[in-house]
Amino acid sequence: MSVPKFPSPPLSFHTELKNRINQYFEKTGKSQTGNTSLFVKAVVLISAFVFLYVHLVFFTPPVIWAIAECVLLGCAVAAIGFNIMHDGAHGSFSTNRYINMFAAFSLNVLGGSSFMWNVKHNIIHHAYTNVDGVDDDIDIQPWMRMSGSQKKYGFHRFQHFYFWVLYCLLYILWIFVLDYQKYFKSKIGSMPLKKMSLKDHIVFWCFKLFNAFLFVGLPIAMLGFTNWLIGFLIFTCVAGLVLSLVFQLAHTVEHTSFPMPDADSGKLDDEWAIHQIKTTANFATRNKLVSWLVGGLNFQIEHHLFPKISHVHYPQISKIIRQACQEYGIQYIEYPRVRVAIASHVSFLRQMGRK
Repeated sequence: MSVPKFPSPPLSFHTELKNRINQYFEKTGKSQTGNTSLFVKAVVLISAFVFLYVHLVFFTPPVIWAIAECVLLGCAVAAIGFNIMHDGAHGSFSTNRYINMFAAFSLNVLGGSSFMWNVKHNIIHHAYTNVDGVDDDIDIQPWMRMSGSQKKYGFHRFQHFYFWVLYCLLYILWIFVLDYQKYFKSKIGSMPLKKMSLKDHIVFWCFKLFNAFLFVGLPIAMLGFTNWLIGFLIFTCVAGLVLSLVFQLAHTVEHTSFPMPDADSGKLDDEWAIHQIKTTANFATRNKLVSWLVGGLNFQIEHHLFPKISHVHYPQISKIIRQACQEYGIQYIEYPRVRVAIASHVSFLRQMGRK
């Protein structure tokens, strides 16, 4: 399908939001990027990852401890992605562009491709959230049906049961399959991939090899194939499940919409900012531990409206956005707890499997 277009009303809700948010930062004198607490968190998460990896590979803890550490390693990888890579990729981790590049580059070390992520997430997903045929995040076909416009198969009736297994496989598939599909097809879904420079090609292959050495070659040499395989599956399945749940709870729940452009004009009904609010949901925003661990991605509405603002500011700017939505009669979707959001996601999958 062609790239959808957003209407441009004379009185833009997005402009009003930007004015209010800018006034907040001017009044408080705060930088829109990360602060000391974010930098401290980054050090803690990276240190935890290094410690767990070194202890597992070079010191071979007892079985029970090894399993627990593999679980924690999966959580640490997901947390680094949420808190460091994600802000860095959006240019909101620091005021220094090189620090942002370094933070975004952490994805390459962990096995993904920062180049592919930038196109898939920053450019496509953030522009055309929940638009079937464009947003690659809701394209899990044929295994799952994530939109009413997607083809339904008989086995989708059970997707609200088996999705747990598929989500666990996300990280393994991301590293070993999905990035390569995008690379060789030069497409992300139906959208063409941005042209890669020689440097981009070199970085892609060098870090794929480095990751294979770090998480496959070296551990097998130190621990043996069987021990490595068990630990690798535990670690990657935990990381995949956590990553999948956090991102899916933000968009594929009962109350979010899945708009499609007009067949003739190619236009969507709502301006960009309203589209983002209607297709996005928050969850557990009062839970400080959840917010700390998931890098503020439980404030997904704030993130989609202002991706270049660091997640450390989301609790404050959410009050401004919520007030504006109330004034303009726009539904602000939020689930009070993680378990409520998961229940809504399961219910959504059940509905998609039966419609």
